[in-house]
Amino acid sequence: MDAQTPGTVELNLPQAFLLLATNDQDGKLEVPVFALRTTLAGAILAELDMVGAIRLQGKHVRATGATPATDFQHELDLIRHKSRPHTPKAWVSMLEGRAEVQRVYEGMVSRGIVEHVGEKHLGVFQTVRYPEKDHAPEAALVKKLEAALSDTSAPPQVPESPEAVGASSDAGVPDAGAAAAAAKPAAKAHEARTLALIALLEAAGLLPKLFPAADRVWADELAKDYWPARAVEDELRMIRLAEEEAANL
Repeated sequence: MDAQTPGTVELNLPQAFLLLATNDQDGKLEVPVFALRTTLAGAILAELDMVGAIRLQGKHVRATGATPATDFQHELDLIRHKSRPHTPKAWVSMLEGRAEVQRVYEGMVSRGIVEHVGEKHLGVFQTVRYPEKDHAPEAALVKKLEAALSDTSAPPQVPESPEAVGASSDAGVPDAGAAAAAAKPAAKAHEARTLALIALLEAAGLLPKLFPAADRVWADELAKDYWPARAVEDELRMIRLAEEEAANL
């Protein structure tokens, strides 16, 4: 398929992030492994927020009671059945891991977006990479991101999907921005996802590599205002501090 043909494949936020964080040609990562795993965990929270399955209530993440179709039912069940609520940063720490990354990659393999390539060392497969197979979904994704990043004259707004607002209202979860967000037309849903993805890319440190001309001040404010991205930044900060302390021992 031609690289300029708009893709018709709808990507969830973890898939979109992994696709952008992976080199098209060789499948190598564009960010350190720890940053990839941490940001993917934040993207899972963002996806569940977008479909109205979870909300941030005060300092804690809570399930709304809604039952939307999602590829992350397992993670939703974990949040739903925890004996006590946890902060976004705590959930990022609990959800990050190799298994989550592999599962999202393999989901894209099944859809023909990337391919599973194993590399042998001493006759044994030890390294798995996921180079791109169909460029159309990423081309369409980049086009949306470029459009959003080219219009940053207005202050960054926290991504708020109509689905999430409706779910939180139905479940009785208070949301200070619900009334304003509910007034947004449904057509704005894709814009909320685009803003969420920009916030996650900024939190991962990937935005300037992919879009060197992007307004970093605007993107940084967006990442700090959007709770899943802020949780990613907080967790990455703790990881880097731990690494620095270990290096100085």
